[in-house]
Amino acid sequence: MFKQDIRLAIYEPDIPQNLGAMIRLCACFGVDIDLIEPCGFPFSLKALKRTAMDYIDLAKIDCHDDFDSFIKKYQYKRRLILLTVKSPETIWDFKFKSNDILIVGSESKGVPNYVRDSVPFNIRIPILSHTRCLNVTTAASIAVSEAIRQNNK
Repeated sequence: MFKQDIRLAIYEPDIPQNLGAMIRLCACFGVDIDLIEPCGFPFSLKALKRTAMDYIDLAKIDCHDDFDSFIKKYQYKRRLILLTVKSPETIWDFKFKSNDILIVGSESKGVPNYVRDSVPFNIRIPILSHTRCLNVTTAASIAVSEAIRQNNK
């Protein structure tokens, strides 16, 4: 396996253990991270050390003060794709490109409407109708894996 050009953007995470697990995911798959602040906890390496472990040194994390600064950096350079339970299009029908940015929302609130409206592509992971949603780290893992799989055939 080699370094990927796909990125994972994490919008205002509020559980340090989930962010740590996503950092570890990205370190293992060679995927860079965009952290869109503010975080729901004091962002520090110490707060993430338990779940990210020594993988934090292997991950490349670009921090953005807010969604506007993130969107200004990437809006016309890469496709932005939001994972949301509110999309009719599923991840299995979506064709990923090698330089896409996958965006996940915060664990407790997801993303506000203005963020959803700003992102041109919204996709969901189909789950049983009597369930609400997957853990954000699990959803990120499925989406990152599918994007890599499609682009490394």
